Amino acid sequence: MRRHGVQCLLMGGQACVFYGGAQFSRDIDLAILANDENVGRLKAALNELHAEVVDVPDFEVAHLHRGHAIHFRCQHPDAMGLRVDVISSMRGVGPFPDLWERRTTIEAPDGTTFNLLSVPDLVQSTKTQRDKDWPIIRRLVEAHYFENSAEPAEQQVRFWLQQLRTSALLIECAIRWEEVCRQEVATRPLLMHASAQDDAALGSAFLAEEQEERVRDKEYWLPLRQELEALRR
Repeated sequence: MRRHGVQCLLMGGQACVFYGGAQFSRDIDLAILANDENVGRLKAALNELHAEVVDVPDFEVAHLHRGHAIHFRCQHPDAMGLRVDVISSMRGVGPFPDLWERRTTIEAPDGTTFNLLSVPDLVQSTKTQRDKDWPIIRRLVEAHYFENSAEPAEQQVRFWLQQLRTSALLIECAIRWEEVCRQEVATRPLLMHASAQDDAALGSAFLAEEQEERVRDKEYWLPLRQELEALRR
């Protein structure tokens, strides 16, 4: 992807590995800029990987704009069987140019650089119906908190107040930044329980919050799943 100049951002399980939110992922998930020029570069990279589309939909820009993911399986000897999924539009996440501006760039010891979805965008994109994603969200935000809590920017504090799913840490955050917490209660009412240091109430509120997100995700994907079924037929 880098060699062909594809404008893309690592997301999904591989990005979570970089951030300390997961330990292993079999696939590579990429958010891409879905314009003709960038898709042309992507096609060249996939051709080099001997990648073939698996399942539906076909590799068309229109499907990316609709919010579908396109799935590939690599046949190149150096990447045999590797699954690569690309997507351009996601529920609750901004357009790609905004994601690109907020991206995180990580440099490996050998000097190789990797462009990732920012942690806030990755968290939002991981709020799905799947059971396995919610523990990852919790670990992602915890890792971000531990890495930055010594001298955080206000934006980071607001992110933790909105996204932490660990009672003890959210209570700590609510006490430490009491005024900011009061400002954020309107958009996350369970912060009242954090301010009151009510661990039991927080646990129930986290579950209710998760269930609401699962329902939203199901409603978002319902028409897209119907389109996929029509394509299969």
